Amino acid sequence: MMKANQNLTKAKAAKQDEFYTQLTDIEKELKHYTKHFKGKAVFCNCDDPKESNFWKYFEDNFEFLGLRSLVSTHYSLQGPSYKITKDSKACVISSLEGNGDFRSEECIALLKQADIVVTNPPFSLFRDYVAQLVDYGKKFLIVGSLNAITYKEIFPLLKARKVWLGYRNCGMKFKVPDHYEAQADADGQKWKSLGNVCWFTNLDHKKCHEDLILYKTYNKKEYPTYDNYEAVNVDKTKDIPMDYKGVMGVPITFLDKFNPEQFEIVSSNDVRANSKVPFKEHGLVKDKDGTINGKPTYVRILIKRR
Repeated sequence: MMKANQNLTKAKAAKQDEFYTQLTDIEKELKHYTKHFKGKAVFCNCDDPKESNFWKYFEDNFEFLGLRSLVSTHYSLQGPSYKITKDSKACVISSLEGNGDFRSEECIALLKQADIVVTNPPFSLFRDYVAQLVDYGKKFLIVGSLNAITYKEIFPLLKARKVWLGYRNCGMKFKVPDHYEAQADADGQKWKSLGNVCWFTNLDHKKCHEDLILYKTYNKKEYPTYDNYEAVNVDKTKDIPMDYKGVMGVPITFLDKFNPEQFEIVSSNDVRANSKVPFKEHGLVKDKDGTINGKPTYVRILIKRR
């Protein structure tokens, strides 16, 4: 897990954004959303159909899902790109004037016509990518780094339930270009396993409504209070005490089990016990401020039982 997380960090720093999602991972996630696609226009705006398994999945399941239309565009370093459009009658390839960047006027025009966006966007542009989807009020299901939860642009969306995690969030193995530093298989194809990736969505799925089963009871020794916040620390999601009614700091991986009918996310600014702790607009407890007896903890999300 640690090595996979380091790989993702290095990839982001180097702006290595070409991570091709395997069809099996797409199938395992998309099967939980089939009800959302009937009669809808799907846009894969970071996908070359020659390489993209997102395009393959939707093209192969076009009739099964009852799609109205499917459009794919992709960024091209070589200049002008193209789009491919499929409806119930035909599949048409046509040229774009620009390079297919999702922020271009051409791609934004296509985005406006879409109902749902499904893709693996560039990790280095994740903030901009999500902001665009939210600005245009689009439904989406996308792949991103788990660390994006801590971004000041992303966490408020999670807190407000405008975005949540997908059904399966257990890391993935991606096909990558030849120039990447990665292990190659017997055929020479390079792959990278990244444990720190997950799905982000605003499409409802049943896992969002499943209660987290709690079995531990609260005690002061196992659940110490933060120095600067009126909240107790919980090191693992599975250790959330079933009988504690106050505010708790939990790992960011909690969001994989978050049921808003069972818990609410509390802003760190509402439980500051030390006026010297700076106001944090995003509301996360981070590193040096989330100390216990002077020792920093990892990033924490503050939650409270409903």
